[in-house]
Amino acid sequence: MRKNIDLQNILPHREPMLMTDEVLEINHDSATTKFLVKPDNIFCENGKFNEAGLIENCAQTCSTITGQNHFIDDENPDVIGFISNIKKVKIHALPSCGAEIICKARLLSEFENICHIACESFAGEQLLLEAEMVMFLQKISG
Repeated sequence: MRKNIDLQNILPHREPMLMTDEVLEINHDSATTKFLVKPDNIFCENGKFNEAGLIENCAQTCSTITGQNHFIDDENPDVIGFISNIKKVKIHALPSCGAEIICKARLLSEFENICHIACESFAGEQLLLEAEMVMFLQKISG
């Protein structure tokens, strides 16, 4: 299980679109991330972290699973990842701005360059979101 991963080596996102702060745990088929929602976050509205922010946090956590084998040790990876489908999303609650979110993703299936991943996010013990996404890795020609 890998720890102490620099997110800039896995995710193309940068501020203000980076919605994960730290990878707590990661292996071939699961990842757990932590994110502190700062009050000036672009997805904070009326003191709450909105639905789009929760989904983006989930998507970035899912991307750590698919990206780890291609991006951690390779400064010039030959693939780029996309969300090809959000199969389902259930929002249970919106966390307050200032909350810490723990997001857990697990690989459900993988076929060639397509990964089906489930994700849950929490603020403390409160379940915030459940989702399933399909990630697609495409080779960069050139």
